[in-house]
Amino acid sequence: MISKMHKIVGTILATTAFSIGLSLAAPYEAGSKVEAFTAKDQHEQVFTLKPASTSFLLVSHDMETGKKANGVLNGLGKEYLGGKKAVYIANIFGMPGIGRAFALPKMKKYVHQIILGDDAALISKFPEQKGKVTVLALTGGKVKSVSYWTPESEALDGFLK
Repeated sequence: MISKMHKIVGTILATTAFSIGLSLAAPYEAGSKVEAFTAKDQHEQVFTLKPASTSFLLVSHDMETGKKANGVLNGLGKEYLGGKKAVYIANIFGMPGIGRAFALPKMKKYVHQIILGDDAALISKFPEQKGKVTVLALTGGKVKSVSYWTPESEALDGFLK
C-alpha cells in the first residue's frame, strides 16, 4: 500500500515538475519552431494560430504598450493585419478582474483582431523588451527574426516586411 502511494506521489511530482519546466521554457528566438495554440479574441471568438500560414506575430506585454499599439493598429484598419498575415496578441495574463472589467469592453471597440494572451505558458514563450511590442517574423512556422516595435515613435510597416 505504501509503495503504491509513493508511486502516485512520485507521478504527481514528476508531472508538476514537467509542467513547470514547460512554462519556464526559453522564449522564441531565430530558428525556433512556433507552436500552434488556441485562444479567444476580444469578441470571445475562438482563434487557432496556424504558424505555417502566419508571417508575423506581434505581442504587447503590458497594458500601456498595448494601448499605444492598439491605437496604431486601429488607425491602419480592420484588414491590415490579415493582409500582412500578422497576428496581434495582447498579454492579459495576471490582469486583475477590475482591470478586465474596464479593458475588455474597450478592446471590443478596436477594428482589428486582438488575441487575448491569458496563459502564462503561452506568454512566456515571447521575448520582451519593456515598452515595446515583440515582433516575430515567421517562415514556414519557424522564427526568422525577432525585433521590437515602439508604437509611439516607429512606423509598423518597417517591421512587417
